[in-house]
Amino acid sequence: MLNNKEAFSSFSVDDTQKAKEFYGKTLGLQVKDDEMGTLALETGSSTVMIYPKTDHEPATFTVLNFPVDSVEGTVQELNEKGIEFERYDMPDLKTDEKGISRGEGPVIAWFKDPAGNILSVLETH
Repeated sequence: MLNNKEAFSSFSVDDTQKAKEFYGKTLGLQVKDDEMGTLALETGSSTVMIYPKTDHEPATFTVLNFPVDSVEGTVQELNEKGIEFERYDMPDLKTDEKGISRGEGPVIAWFKDPAGNILSVLETH
């Protein structure tokens, strides 16, 4: 019943123009407008829908993960584009001075989009 088509994810933002510039220009992803005022973010073979919401509240969890070959290199490149990475110092989650977690699990770093949604880059091998 539900496996006839690919599922897709979506999340809200408070300003689709800022989101389009951030995801398209800053992150270099393909972003398409659609007739309903939403954005289609092309990420490899998947599409993520970004929709406007006037009472948007940023998610308190990671809404989008970007697999990369090198978190260290990607963090440096994104820093050069003005993106700041989150720093955590909690008992179960610690990041270094660059915002990279190298503990249990994958090497990963988190940052936010202009709407405050949490995104990550994580190493895949």
